Amino acid sequence: MAEAGTNTGGGAAGADGTRAARGRIDKRRAILAAAETVFTREGYTLASIDAIATEAGVSKPTIYNHLGGKDNLFRTVIIEAAAESRDRILAALEAFPADGADLAERLTAIAHRVVECQAGEQGWALQRLVYAEAARFPDLYDTIRARGTVQIVDSLAGRLARLAHGGYLDIDDPVTAANQFLVLISGDLPALTALGTRPVDADALDHAVTAGVTTFLRAFTSRPQSVRGTAAKSSRV
Repeated sequence: MAEAGTNTGGGAAGADGTRAARGRIDKRRAILAAAETVFTREGYTLASIDAIATEAGVSKPTIYNHLGGKDNLFRTVIIEAAAESRDRILAALEAFPADGADLAERLTAIAHRVVECQAGEQGWALQRLVYAEAARFPDLYDTIRARGTVQIVDSLAGRLARLAHGGYLDIDDPVTAANQFLVLISGDLPALTALGTRPVDADALDHAVTAGVTTFLRAFTSRPQSVRGTAAKSSRV
């Protein structure tokens, strides 16, 4: 009976530990959500730990215990938001075509999903924060690029390489092609949205994305060897 009682106590202790861990995770999420709200509303300089604590419904010591001071809190907000954006884009790329059937239509659909991941109000607000605080946090851009953009480009490059291997695209450098694809489909976003400060016109966005995919395919669609050979010969005349 004593052993049974001991086991029951261990189970209760384990449950208490699980609840405590879950509570800590939930509190951390609340703090980060509040910090993101305050930072995007006030900017880094005017944002205060007091305001973040009030927004999160926690005490200042709780913030320091979970995430340290203001600098680390800012870094964590930006890095985790970039990771969330990366994950959404990587999920969108899961539907990337593996063959040449209806390639323009399928690439355009993927491009729209990728751009939608980039065009959200939250993403633009955080991006403006990164630009505004670049001098204060000179390494932050490189950190979020390494943990976000580079992984997206690598994933896209692998998919483009498979299309090239199958003869559907003519690509020598998949990484360069991946970078060019992303620029072509989203390069107009800053102008169309004024860096995310105004709603984007749906028709204008559709035109920009479609034009980007069209330009990409014109550059990288495979051509018959005879055509390429004729073009090369003509260029030498």
